[in-house]
Amino acid sequence: MTDNKHKIGWIGMGRMGYPMAERLLKAGNDVSVWNRTKAKAEPLSEVGGKIVDTPAELSNCDAVFTMVSTGKDLGQVLFGDDGVANGGNGAIPKTIVDCSSISETESADYRELLTKAGIKFLAAPVSGNGKCVKAGKLSQVVSGPEDTFKEMQGYLETISGAGVSYVGDGELARFCKIAHNVLLGVYTQNLIEITVMAQKAGVPRHAFLDFINKSVMGSVFSKYKSNALVNLDYTTTFTPPLLRKDMDLGIKAGHALDVHMPVTVAAREAIQSHFGAASLQDDPEAYLQADFTTILETVAMQSGITELEPENVKMETGLEVKD
Repeated sequence: MTDNKHKIGWIGMGRMGYPMAERLLKAGNDVSVWNRTKAKAEPLSEVGGKIVDTPAELSNCDAVFTMVSTGKDLGQVLFGDDGVANGGNGAIPKTIVDCSSISETESADYRELLTKAGIKFLAAPVSGNGKCVKAGKLSQVVSGPEDTFKEMQGYLETISGAGVSYVGDGELARFCKIAHNVLLGVYTQNLIEITVMAQKAGVPRHAFLDFINKSVMGSVFSKYKSNALVNLDYTTTFTPPLLRKDMDLGIKAGHALDVHMPVTVAAREAIQSHFGAASLQDDPEAYLQADFTTILETVAMQSGITELEPENVKMETGLEVKD
């Protein structure tokens, strides 16, 4: 659902940002796009995207969506020399919707600055990867002024496909995303452990994961990660360093809120062992930029499996894009 009533700006053309902006364009919205590497944005011109040279050129948009890598990057595109919130062209956008994963503290600081400038701010981090976006199975959690959320809801639902959850004012969406990624770490570590256990007992990984995916314990996540675990396809969707960072943020939040999180702490330390194992690789830094499901190799090694082999069995991911 989208009203197509607003002039939209988009910043960020990474693995997530590109297909998210593309969904808005294909729904018929007026979208102008900026990316640090312009060539990454230019293909969107084929579906109606208007490519601009600086973030400041988006200042006359009604709403600007951002999907960048870090809180520092967000600060630069908002408040840098050519920042969209600096009043370029004598105008400022009415609303900023940030879909990035940044800390609660950074988000609060930016909200304060934007509010002083007269700009409404929605925190709208996402759950999923680029394939989820294309398949219409991305989800978003949103916090900020409720009236602003309602105004932007149609665009958010167009981007996500799976649904949007409004959780309240301020930075509550950031806490939800941290909690989400803590669950991601715990679930991934345990799913890999039981998969290796089944393999050592003599069950092929594809057969075991087929059973899990068909059971009440299966999930969208277990299904779309089965190909990685069965066929060792480590195409990057999320890296071990980013997962470790989010586990640390979750533990920090638990401490601040006096929440006992022993399972989280144990999973975080298990994930840490992957970094020690990575040091044995020829190029540890490159290895740690592969997908976080490479943790499978560490658990296998710790379990006495010296070499994993792809099983070359096609696994349905549930994210196939239907025309």
